[in-house]
Amino acid sequence: MSTLDQPVKIDYYSDILCVWAYVAQMRLDELKHHFGDSVHIHYHFMPVFGATQQRIAEGMKEKGGFAFINKHICEVCGDFPHVDINPEVWLKSQPQSSSQTHLFIKAVQLLAAQDAAGSRGNSDYFGRSAVEEFVWRIRLSFFRDGEDISDWSLLYRIAEPLGFNREQIEPLLTKGEAMAALCIDKELCEKNKVEGSPTFILNEGRQKLYGNVGYKILESNVHEVINRPYNQASWC
Repeated sequence: MSTLDQPVKIDYYSDILCVWAYVAQMRLDELKHHFGDSVHIHYHFMPVFGATQQRIAEGMKEKGGFAFINKHICEVCGDFPHVDINPEVWLKSQPQSSSQTHLFIKAVQLLAAQDAAGSRGNSDYFGRSAVEEFVWRIRLSFFRDGEDISDWSLLYRIAEPLGFNREQIEPLLTKGEAMAALCIDKELCEKNKVEGSPTFILNEGRQKLYGNVGYKILESNVHEVINRPYNQASWC
């Protein structure tokens, strides 16, 4: 399919607590299914909900705070029947920070990079890698099950059935390697002027898609990169 020697690199930026990233998972899965080895998705995390009390309880106080965002998310997910939503989302559980979860995810990503098996797709996970499945199960835990995903004890319980055990993860957290990886994500967000979650960046930054982007738009952008003759600028 591809006219390129290397897979199309897609840098995907999101916040684990972002409802639009929750909705977008199906589009990511379809991209991987449709393009296969012609695309390679790199996952980065940004702190849109780095301080939820400040962002929601204080920042949305006049609109109703957590009650407002609960209503908004339930309405959003009502338009997307492929996702499950807990009617008490953000009311039953209010994680203090998505960054706590992002740090844990970076540790799992680093662990998977040391073991190629953690990076490969698995038929049990609908073609997702173990890391991708881990991130998806975290999102399900919050949006569907109403759990506090900033709690590391919960994250350990989600990680272990996927082959990531506490003894391997903990040193990456305590010795700073996961923090360094998360700081790199922050620097990349600033360098690439990422405005929010989710954001797709491809073609060495020339194509940036932000927010609730439909699958057909994603697909056409990938096709543009795959089918463009080498070293020739796009005219469209």
